[in-house]
Amino acid sequence: MSDLPIQFSSGIPTTVLPAPDPADAERLAAALELDGEARRTAVAACVAASPRFLAGWAELGDLGRDTIERYAAYRVGYHRGLDTLRANGWRGSGYVRWAEQTNHGFLRSLRGLGAMAAEIGEDDEAERCVQFLLQLDPSGIPATS
Repeated sequence: MSDLPIQFSSGIPTTVLPAPDPADAERLAAALELDGEARRTAVAACVAASPRFLAGWAELGDLGRDTIERYAAYRVGYHRGLDTLRANGWRGSGYVRWAEQTNHGFLRSLRGLGAMAAEIGEDDEAERCVQFLLQLDPSGIPATS
């Protein structure tokens, strides 16, 4: 007989993404202080310097010059987010809650991807994004962040 304790599941698992590098967060905050095209250019430089920085991709999507540019940035943020989730124990199911600040970049990218998919008439993709968001956090993701 084993002396190891038996561990019972306490329900659906929740994944919390790690905090970004403080230097990345500072660089993004400084970029967001700028206006217009200078802001978008500075955010793009943040993403280029740290392509795994999910909040940067979400911001770049928000600042895209047109629907397709926004769609592309959100899609990259979404896929980078899936990679990060998997690297942090997520196995394709379970919660990724908005209440956790560090999850915002991924969730914003997923929400933005769904919105841009709807704008270009990719209705099935838009619906998948809505459903995925509800599965990740049934309490909902705010319309603005």
